[in-house]
Amino acid sequence: MKAVHLVEATGPEGLSLVDVDEPVDPARVVVDLHTAGVSFPDLLQTTGGYQMVRELPCVPGIEGAGTVRSAPPGSGFVPGRRVAVLTTGEGSWQQTVAVEPSNVFALPDVVSLSAGSGFLLNYLTAHFALDERARYRAGETVLIHGAAGGLGTAALHVASALGLETVAVVSTGEKEKIAAESGATHVVSVDGWKERVQRITNGRGVDIILDPVGGDRFTDSLRSLAPNGRLVVLGFTGGDIPTVKVNRLLLKNISVTGAGWGEYLKTDPRYLQRQWQELYPLLGSGALRVPEPTLYPLARAADALTSLSERTAVGKVALSLE
Repeated sequence: MKAVHLVEATGPEGLSLVDVDEPVDPARVVVDLHTAGVSFPDLLQTTGGYQMVRELPCVPGIEGAGTVRSAPPGSGFVPGRRVAVLTTGEGSWQQTVAVEPSNVFALPDVVSLSAGSGFLLNYLTAHFALDERARYRAGETVLIHGAAGGLGTAALHVASALGLETVAVVSTGEKEKIAAESGATHVVSVDGWKERVQRITNGRGVDIILDPVGGDRFTDSLRSLAPNGRLVVLGFTGGDIPTVKVNRLLLKNISVTGAGWGEYLKTDPRYLQRQWQELYPLLGSGALRVPEPTLYPLARAADALTSLSERTAVGKVALSLE
């Protein structure tokens, strides 16, 4: 079967399309993948900058979707079932994977395989940030930086499904359109965003900020929080890792918290299934929408990653494996 290997930690150019043996593991669910998600951690992995460094060569990718080829008795899955998967050490940028049953999720019929391939990582991260870390309350307002990217659009969809008002911060006119289509209540340009937020909230500020960008807008984010507001750090796609002057936290009783979803699962593996039980009904009813990703063929995996590094990607990016 075809797979992408990371052979050198030199960025996207360190990827190579290779032929490998198909996996055989009777204790796992074997899935023929239709599509595999592309995420910012994949980009970091190609440069050796990700927190979990893997031995090379390795197959990148954390998530995908396809149909079950075989499954162990008692797993709850049968051949032909449409599923999304989370991969760990084996990677998802290959045509067939063997996955632990606990990391396989039946897809509702309303979610296509291509959309489902990029659902789990971003949507479960967004839900974790809002539910477990920010402890959202009904009627609150959430500001989302990088709101037209894969994680940003996921956060807009999840927040909307949970009944929260949203403010999307984006950098271009095209991205404004994407954020609006993703359910944003308000869309503002990154230029002058802080002043716009003050006008939208009548000077009060927002209750929650989800920030996957970091960089020089971080201090203005703290200033844009309402009393008792929470800023949730999701990453640093802007490059620079900001610091916090903790005296700012006292002024309005605000807080800064991290949302490391993958790390949290190591301490509470059952949380993943609790999330799925909450989100699956929202998916099935259509309250939580999953848009189609931008697709690249497997042979152009490097181009897919480059679209993330150059911040030209709009919405989710995925690889076609068929």
